[in-house]
Amino acid sequence: MGESSQGVTVVALLADPDAPTEVAQRIAKDLPDRLANAFDGQREFSVEVVSEPFTAGTEDLSTLTRRIVDRASEENWDIVVALTDLPLHAGRRKLAADLSHEHGLALLSLPSLGGLRFLRRARRAVERAVLSLVDGRPADAPEPRRPRPLRPLAGRFAGVHSGPVDDEETADLRYVVSGPGGYLRVLGGMVRANRPWRLIPGLSKALAAALASGAIATVNSTVWSLAIALDTPRLVIATIGSIALMIGWLIVDAHLWDRATGDSPQARTRAALYNASTVLTLSIGVLVCYVGLLIINLLWALFIINGEVFASMTKTPLHAAEYWTLAWFVASVATVGGALGSGLESDEAIRAAAYSKREQERRRMLEDEDEDEDEDEDEGEGD
Repeated sequence: MGESSQGVTVVALLADPDAPTEVAQRIAKDLPDRLANAFDGQREFSVEVVSEPFTAGTEDLSTLTRRIVDRASEENWDIVVALTDLPLHAGRRKLAADLSHEHGLALLSLPSLGGLRFLRRARRAVERAVLSLVDGRPADAPEPRRPRPLRPLAGRFAGVHSGPVDDEETADLRYVVSGPGGYLRVLGGMVRANRPWRLIPGLSKALAAALASGAIATVNSTVWSLAIALDTPRLVIATIGSIALMIGWLIVDAHLWDRATGDSPQARTRAALYNASTVLTLSIGVLVCYVGLLIINLLWALFIINGEVFASMTKTPLHAAEYWTLAWFVASVATVGGALGSGLESDEAIRAAAYSKREQERRRMLEDEDEDEDEDEDEGEGD
């Protein structure tokens, strides 16, 4: 890969909107210096961040690579590293990275980096990809101080290894993720891309219903009697049941369950991966909501409940254990109320809270295809 006319290698980070763009912007801050240090300062780099939905409407690797090549041809870029938060697949394997040294491009699937130490891994993966592409340099270009292979892209135990590339494909080097460890890493990366903490502000009506249910239940004497009569195992069961009910209701009501688009094992595996990420995303988000409700209910109980009234109604003195037990039980009751309140949310609001923008787009496309198939079937029956 050559250099621009000014003697500076221009690196473009082409990122899908939302999370990939945020990652690219953070990486771009120190990437020029890190790349220059690899050449002992004998080479200059300039990094541009371009936010575009280059994965819109497709997950096909050939199509994506062609889009990247066409986009790069319109600009004065020497190297292009494309970042997406969609889990891409190469055959039956999950893609980590595709590189084309001839065209000076790399395509990175961010979920393959996992959910922990994500930014650090993303920075390292982008840096190694650029250095690998720079290796296709003119003969008089300086050698990098420490050439680094791409193999440890996602960590030592990630199951990342080189994958087969067909002759007609643009890529000449591919890294894929395999094995149970690789599967779990991709799943963690998908959950992180969905950013489950956004579920809290995203489901405003459900949270309003949960808070109202909790406030009412806290001052109900029947709830007091039920709470102090429950032992810890039953409170745990109530917690698990209420959270499961909330998750199940969100999945069913907003049609979040992914159906395989074909009968092939690959399609079923892909659907299972998406559904697992959905369940984990909602589980984390609902669990955070539950903890929040528990804290709010505890504070509300400390403020509103009179010890003498509580003792007269339940025949039990009000101490710290009673406050905690009541708040715990009410949090489960409030979560059930929140599940019912989530029915007031639109499907789009729930999906916006539960998924990244690329995942929302993918699901809308699948829904449109299903609707088109249903319309075709209706027309056929009419004929």
